[in-house]
Amino acid sequence: MSKWEKEGFTLCTDREYLDAHVIHKFLSIDSYWAKGISVEKVEKAIEKSSICFGLYEGNPKLGYAKQIGFLRAVTDFVRFAWIMDVFVLPEYRGKGLSKWMMETITNHSELKDVRKMMLCTYDAHGLYEQYGFHAIDDPEIFMERILS
Repeated sequence: MSKWEKEGFTLCTDREYLDAHVIHKFLSIDSYWAKGISVEKVEKAIEKSSICFGLYEGNPKLGYAKQIGFLRAVTDFVRFAWIMDVFVLPEYRGKGLSKWMMETITNHSELKDVRKMMLCTYDAHGLYEQYGFHAIDDPEIFMERILS
């Protein structure tokens, strides 16, 4: 487990502290990318992801913390990582927490040398560009299969 603290907030990779209710509520109601997702699918996604980062107000290890953000990655830790479900609750935005999360994951000992990291966004290009992300050079080589 990795843990970072900053100005009363904690970022941690220990799944034990993740609050599936908070994550599910945000993803199913407030996100544009997972609206309506079931709690069972959220729990399975957390379980099957390679690494998850929970963002907390306070310190979960000391027993007082409120989960206020989340990010997960599916990766082989060598050549590829897909970053997903990145969020900070609306009432905590504007404090630099999303930047802190991105700085931390892109410098994380197991992720910093991954050859290709990818993610999707409709509205946060400016945030991710600060950490080396850019539009895909050859979008025509990518394919997708989407089930309803």
